[in-house]
Amino acid sequence: MATDDLLTGGELLQLYPAPTGATQALRGVDVVVRPGAVTAITGPSGSGKSSLLAILALRERPAGGDLRWRGRPVATLGRRDLHRIRRRDIGWIAQVPGHGLFPQLTARRQLTQVARLRRVPADPDTALRALDLTARAGARLTAMSGGEQQRLAVAAAAVGPPALIVADEPTAELDDATADLVLAHLRSCAAAGAGVVMATHDARAVAYADTVLHLSRGVLSGTTSQTDAGSAHALTIDGQGRLQLPADALAVFPAGRVVVTVGDGHVELRPES
Repeated sequence: MATDDLLTGGELLQLYPAPTGATQALRGVDVVVRPGAVTAITGPSGSGKSSLLAILALRERPAGGDLRWRGRPVATLGRRDLHRIRRRDIGWIAQVPGHGLFPQLTARRQLTQVARLRRVPADPDTALRALDLTARAGARLTAMSGGEQQRLAVAAAAVGPPALIVADEPTAELDDATADLVLAHLRSCAAAGAGVVMATHDARAVAYADTVLHLSRGVLSGTTSQTDAGSAHALTIDGQGRLQLPADALAVFPAGRVVVTVGDGHVELRPES
């Protein structure tokens, strides 16, 4: 673990009760969140994205594995420590944005209240302007549209900014213009030193990420590191010797068949002729 890692998880396991017995939502997932980086978590519904987000936001404890906050095992943190970290150091953007907001407060007062709780200077007007909410500064949640609530939830989570921002589908149902505002705001938080993690189905959000984690049935099937030069894929091979190729690699094999050549310390995949 690097000394500047914000949050690390090794072999994370999460279980949930079910009528037929415990269900594994996550199985052996490894993740590292670093300051100044944006990480996107992708995968189909039911792949474990929300379970992983809840663990990374310290809202749930994993059933197994090693989870560390700034090098300290989360298992050693008491309820008071966890509450303090969640309040001051972690911004949470729920999939239903109203779940993380104060329904009785106006948009401007939402942001000043969060600043007070985090003990940071309040600057609500700058955040409202960045997310095109200036005209809604005096509105309460019941008077705001779903998209406005979503942008306000992002503004509230980003106050400070905190050390970590965790977002569940932050651009869901937003048009291109407002999605760009949200993603640019999250990127600006990363530039200020925050670690940003978001679960998403949105290709626009994925394009903003530095690293993409691909989940499938609770297992980390691969990691993509995105740079200006392109994408480098680190894939996970399961216990049966299987791996999942990313979409851009699958396009090389339209017939669905591949010739594998092993030699000189590397493996080559090429389409069957």
